Amino acid sequence: MYRLVALFMSLLAAYPQAALSQDYPRRPIKMIMPNAPGASVDVIGRIVALKLGEALGEQIVVENRAGAGGAIGMEGLKNAAPDGYTVLGASTAAMAIIPNLRKNLPYDPLKDFAYVSLYAITPNALVVNPNVPAASTRELIAYLKARGPQTNMASAGPGSQSHLAGVLFMQMTGAQSVHVPYKGGGPSVASIMANESQWSITPAPAVVAFLKQNRLRMLAHSLPERSPLFPGVPTIGEAVPGYTYSGWTGLMLPRGTPQPVIEKLRGTLLKVAATPEFRAMISNQGAVVQTSTPEEFAKLVATEIEAMGKAVRAANLTIE
Repeated sequence: MYRLVALFMSLLAAYPQAALSQDYPRRPIKMIMPNAPGASVDVIGRIVALKLGEALGEQIVVENRAGAGGAIGMEGLKNAAPDGYTVLGASTAAMAIIPNLRKNLPYDPLKDFAYVSLYAITPNALVVNPNVPAASTRELIAYLKARGPQTNMASAGPGSQSHLAGVLFMQMTGAQSVHVPYKGGGPSVASIMANESQWSITPAPAVVAFLKQNRLRMLAHSLPERSPLFPGVPTIGEAVPGYTYSGWTGLMLPRGTPQPVIEKLRGTLLKVAATPEFRAMISNQGAVVQTSTPEEFAKLVATEIEAMGKAVRAANLTIE
């Protein structure tokens, strides 16, 4: 009799969890983007919100909470109710770079969240103003070595992905250039088109449209191998062995979110990510679809925190 009662109680306890997975979601979901509208990860996140919402049968409303390198948005997720109705599009900056720049960060990237899955890799593009007399990475290195202080490297700001990508490039090649930080990726890219700055290694999604308009010239990308995403374009690593610095973005929830909700979101995201329509939409933004297990996602973040620490030190950035 005792065993039957125990079995009944265990089944009763499991029922709400199973029902939660079947009924979820029952109202719109909020997706926090810790970036400004129009940023590359914001554009990709909105594609995910649209297609994932369609697959779930409920709208996913994007809410931009930019500021403090993404820390404001991350803190918002940490403090949200762990019920599956607040998700976040996490990226390299908020999860791996800022933790190396701030001592009193209001969140722990490895302990305060539930990981769902990656959804995209955002390669960096080595771009120059069309007037720069360099048609390859090696020619750009030679140009920068010859004219160093007379050239400017644009970035989205100190500690940004484009800043660290450029610093690593110069450190690994011996090239020199003056770092000119801007308030965001848009202004930094605009400065190259205006020839105020001559080059940058910036997230590819931010420059795809301008490449098509011939307002920028792309010399290489940061993926480890050549990609059909950029036909005929070599990798930076072909000229600078070992250089493979790309960004990533993925879906996260507050810690304590019920496992059935996590599994429902991940399973639906994987189905969406496998569709040709979704892959084409992400590809058109200069990114590559990439999914993962929660464990793989968490391991990537831990690895990236360590790698970005080295980049921060190479850039001589002050840790607050």
